[in-house]
Amino acid sequence: MTVPTRTPPAPAPRTGPPAAPAPRLSPGAATSLLDAYRPGTDRLLATPHRTLLAHGTAEEIPDDARPVPLRVREALTARRRDGEPAPLVVGALPFDPDAPGALAVPERVRWAPPLREDPLVALPVPEPEETGPWQVRQVPSTERYGAAVASAVARMRAGELDKVVLARTLELTAPHEPDLSALLRRLARRDPAGYTFAVPSGPGRTLVGASPELLVARRGGRLTANPLAGSAPRSGDLAEDVRRAAALLESPKDLHEHAVVVEAVKAALAPFCTRLEVPGAPTLVRTAAMWHLSTTVTGELTDPATTALDLASALHPTPAVCGTPVEAARAVIAACEPFERGAYTGMVGWQDADGDGEWVVTIRCAEAEGRLLRLFAGAGVVAGSSPQAETAETGAKFRTFLDAVGAAL
Repeated sequence: MTVPTRTPPAPAPRTGPPAAPAPRLSPGAATSLLDAYRPGTDRLLATPHRTLLAHGTAEEIPDDARPVPLRVREALTARRRDGEPAPLVVGALPFDPDAPGALAVPERVRWAPPLREDPLVALPVPEPEETGPWQVRQVPSTERYGAAVASAVARMRAGELDKVVLARTLELTAPHEPDLSALLRRLARRDPAGYTFAVPSGPGRTLVGASPELLVARRGGRLTANPLAGSAPRSGDLAEDVRRAAALLESPKDLHEHAVVVEAVKAALAPFCTRLEVPGAPTLVRTAAMWHLSTTVTGELTDPATTALDLASALHPTPAVCGTPVEAARAVIAACEPFERGAYTGMVGWQDADGDGEWVVTIRCAEAEGRLLRLFAGAGVVAGSSPQAETAETGAKFRTFLDAVGAAL
């Protein structure tokens, strides 16, 4: 059986200078930036099209009543006017649009080709260093999470909403602080074609992860979005792995969940576009732990002044991380999740002074603070969901981080 998969969406063509330098391929160019990352002071984002390492903080983007895209545009325009040739903003924005973000103009930026094109990324992944036994706390418990899913399904069948994404966390505590640089390298080498990131998310906190999902990229007058919804865990047995992928492509529950997300993305982006191309059926994208249904949306912008953050803000939060209708889903999330999401299911990325940039959905991630790692995972709940299946899906998604740190549920 042949299972259709897709390669990461290619950046849209543009006129004028490139959004970022594209050095010629040389072994070690991308992995050297990965190895050079230092927590606390650096920001790293590796995508299927480039690797970015930003050092230091020249200016933080303030949190005030102005829309985030406007604050970023004004900061970058001022720095360019003052003689900085290629100012850039890098960082993360939270799930709650009204909560403070963590965006900054770095002092220095280094670029390299994508990790997936660096031959050295294929070297064996070092095993996690011994940190001593991890203490693992589930928030909420699997029983409470299952009950929340059942309650959400009942509300959907009563017609209150169509979909909600319910998340849970694992709080991992080690005897001493984990090596975040080594953790980042393991995440990147396991899924070099994905989106690997590590950025400060607050005082003493670092957001680190390996997301499979592009929220939106803008290059010149073109945009690309890649919503994912509908998932199945991978298997170590090849035949079973292919069976699961094929079953996902034919699953009415997952296809419905995916269609809801794609329609919302289409509706959010259409007002910005003279043309928007949306494939009629999803394909598959795989990570080390999961299969996902994937649709790549492309479009041409009506107004060349529309920035990547304008588009990302119009999309966020998509039904892939929140639900639909949005306000009803937010109410269910607030009632069912006994924790603050913070940066989880927000967005992480970069934008330059021309408005080009890439913003990634902040999933498959953890927030590190001292000896504590807070892992996050969610599942899309629709009327056909079951508590057992959604609990198992979040458990499978936790595998990305659990494997990287050498811990287990």
